Amino acid sequence: MGRGRAVGLAALGLVVATALLATWSTNLTGAREAVLTLASPRPPQLTLRPGSRVLVTGGAGFIGFHLCRRLHSSGVRVVALDNFDPYYSQALKRAREARLSKMGVRVVEGDMCDTGLLTRLIMEHRITHVASMAAQAGVRYSLSHPQAYVRANVECFVSLLEALRTSTGVPLVYASSSSVYGANTKIPFSESDRIDNPSSLYAATKKADEAIAHVYHSLYGLSVTGLRFFTVYGPWGRPDMAYFSFTHRISHGRPIQVYARGSMRRDFTYIDDVVGGIVAALALGAPEEIFNLGNHRTETLSHFISVLERELGQPANKTMTAMALGDVPVTYADIDHARDKLGYEPSTTIDVGLHRFVQWYRSDDFLPEYAEVGDWNADSAKESLRIPRRS
Repeated sequence: MGRGRAVGLAALGLVVATALLATWSTNLTGAREAVLTLASPRPPQLTLRPGSRVLVTGGAGFIGFHLCRRLHSSGVRVVALDNFDPYYSQALKRAREARLSKMGVRVVEGDMCDTGLLTRLIMEHRITHVASMAAQAGVRYSLSHPQAYVRANVECFVSLLEALRTSTGVPLVYASSSSVYGANTKIPFSESDRIDNPSSLYAATKKADEAIAHVYHSLYGLSVTGLRFFTVYGPWGRPDMAYFSFTHRISHGRPIQVYARGSMRRDFTYIDDVVGGIVAALALGAPEEIFNLGNHRTETLSHFISVLERELGQPANKTMTAMALGDVPVTYADIDHARDKLGYEPSTTIDVGLHRFVQWYRSDDFLPEYAEVGDWNADSAKESLRIPRRS
């Protein structure tokens, strides 16, 4: 091969490589993702060392329950704290508690607003990390019960920070929410975006948590990491969430309310993926961080319902209605920061995730009383109790 031809081929190779690096694909939501990159691979997802001791607040809640199970199965000592609030089915929370206790997880019933109790648990169990998953959840409930949100999400959070202030070197990972982004029109949402326009009281309390955590880091050097969760779903979930209530109602021929005529979009994130991100954040123990934990993909409510219909093998009786007060048209997570720092890489599609949820719903693990939504929606709760268990 002549020298000129070799140089030409080398130049051609450089052009091709450059072109490949500049190649991008566009996903269904219009986000651009690199097809090929010569950058070093992302780090593997971080994990906690066996023998670590973690206090999980909200341990009988949906996310807290799954987190406790994951930590315990990896050799971590876990203490779970929960107040068994009646916002939704206490039978479901007690069933989670029973499973955790059977595994060997210590479950303590108590109030996270009790700084003395928190301090005692941290000291007695020589806690090395705290994961605060306790919160008053739900956007619509906040419209009629604002005080409950201020107490649970702000007052009790400050109580936890006060307990940690006297517990040297114990890092905190706490649950924030994608709702802090409000009705931002820039998508996907990234951690550096402004969050000064919340659309609900729930969102405002989560924004307040982030601000208060920052103050405790600045004043007292607390290690604080906030996780903005994006529409978490999966087995043993919350009955007030759409995927749970829709499944229950479709299964029994009951109508479902479809807000915004099914056009709003959500970044549905499967529970196992989220728990992996929480564990990684605990392992990192950063001085101060905020991470999005989403699926980096949005689905319309209409598509979400169609997947459920397919899994359940029957059509939904839909009642179309306007968007609910406090809701937002779209959520969509930019997860590059979590990928780079935590090794976070969600892998569960909505088809796979909803299939797993329906499998759980149809299993012996599910009982009809788990679908209760609490006294705040008494009509729905009574209706759930009237629905017989399928044969």
